[in-house]
Amino acid sequence: MEHVFGSGTKSLKAKVSTGREAHGIWYVALGATLWGLDPLFRILLLKSFTSAQIVFIEHLLLAFYAVPVFLMYRRTLLGKLTLGVIGAMLFISWGGSAIATMLFTSAFAHGNANAVLLLQKLQPLFAIILARLLLREALPSRFFAYIGLALAGTYFLTFGFAPPSVGLHDLATQGCLFSILAAALWGGSTVMGKYLLQKELSFHLVTSLRFLFAIPLLAVVLIASGDSWQAQASGGAITLMAVNLLFQAFFPGLLSMLLYYKGLSSTKAVYATIAELSFPAVGVLVNWLAFDQALTWGQLAGFVLIWSTLLLMSRRSQNGTSAPSAEAKPAAL
Repeated sequence: MEHVFGSGTKSLKAKVSTGREAHGIWYVALGATLWGLDPLFRILLLKSFTSAQIVFIEHLLLAFYAVPVFLMYRRTLLGKLTLGVIGAMLFISWGGSAIATMLFTSAFAHGNANAVLLLQKLQPLFAIILARLLLREALPSRFFAYIGLALAGTYFLTFGFAPPSVGLHDLATQGCLFSILAAALWGGSTVMGKYLLQKELSFHLVTSLRFLFAIPLLAVVLIASGDSWQAQASGGAITLMAVNLLFQAFFPGLLSMLLYYKGLSSTKAVYATIAELSFPAVGVLVNWLAFDQALTWGQLAGFVLIWSTLLLMSRRSQNGTSAPSAEAKPAAL
């Protein structure tokens, strides 16, 4: 009888787990979707501020959320604040947010744009390798089919049905090195975020620490850049910029990260890195609807491929048909 009840309990836990993972995929995708709305707010702000200034102001605004949340959850850090946890937090805050963005931006100034975009598509591969090494995540069944479809979708979103016209000499540039490093940092950030959540840290706390840890680095970058503050405008324009900054900080910024980490808490990192590809898919639609940039058949095919892949992954997780594997345990960092 005990065996029967034990088996029933395990079966119920397995069903709950697969249901949470299916929902988690969509939370990650929704969070990444909000990143695609970023240009709607950033275009106006770039007329008065540099990118570094915008990001710094956003993080100062987000501190109004991050500081109270940190104070609320600070006791949960007791006994968990190891070098691995601190290193993972610095990685996602400094590496994933600040350094990767600067590297990717600089890549376009030092290399062929098509080559830079092509190499950036390596991001999910870095996440898969690191998830296997650091989190001991086994690859689910049919995973290579999913990653193949998703990468094909992102290729079509970027280049359409045409080849990227990239030669070997285009790949051997400083810009391509920057692009690869940015892809590695972004892929690693997914894995490090999952590592922190597996340490039973609340996704609210992880989000708040990500913002708080970034402020000192952003301040150093802003001082080193020597950018002057030249936001000179009328009262109405200043009010519009202030509203824009608030929406930029709390919607593509805060809300997206809360949804992302909530989803990541119940989703394998290897699935999450594919779900993140909803970001470029939505970015293409935003460019079409808001900025009148033509939507090609190739981009439409890429959009359909990415969202079809997410639907297939979600359904497979919902049905609990993934290959069984031992519970993932993060390696010591």
